[in-house]
Amino acid sequence: MKKWVMRLGVILLAICIVIFIWLGEEMKQGIQPAANGTATYIIVLGAKVKPGGIPSLSLKNRLEEAVKYLNKYPHVKVIVSGGQGEDEDQTEASVMFKYLQDKGIDTNRILVEEQSTSTYENLLFSKELLPKGTKNITILSNDFHLKRAKYLAESLGFEVDVVAAKTPKSVEIQLKLRERAALLKTYIIGY
Repeated sequence: MKKWVMRLGVILLAICIVIFIWLGEEMKQGIQPAANGTATYIIVLGAKVKPGGIPSLSLKNRLEEAVKYLNKYPHVKVIVSGGQGEDEDQTEASVMFKYLQDKGIDTNRILVEEQSTSTYENLLFSKELLPKGTKNITILSNDFHLKRAKYLAESLGFEVDVVAAKTPKSVEIQLKLRERAALLKTYIIGY
């Protein structure tokens, strides 16, 4: 009986390692195809906001990439998407709006979606702000997050290209571990 339990344990461990590696490879594929300004709309996905409306490092990296992209492609409009978590004193979208405005992005180019509480809701609620029939969009998020975001967007009927923001080194391991679990859940449940 003990050998059987030991063998089962080894098999389960091996399966977990294979799944862990596979999910890591899946996440690496998220940064393609890189956006080139062909989509009229870019959706910047929200992330943690600190007290006083200060973007977390992850969100700041996303916003810096958004400013670069919007300056490079002045015809592109942006949807900033993110609601207010229990530990946030402002919505993520309102903080993103102010950041982009302060960096010189014309407010007529910025749409605000501030009801969402998940990546799926970011995309679902942002879809309501897009002109009917819009299929091509750009998604901007941290590199580790883009595979799941693309998968969810495609499930909503979008064709997607991406802009990848760097993941802060200080939280990279934690976020990539958490994202593996979220990606696996998305593959199993669908959202």
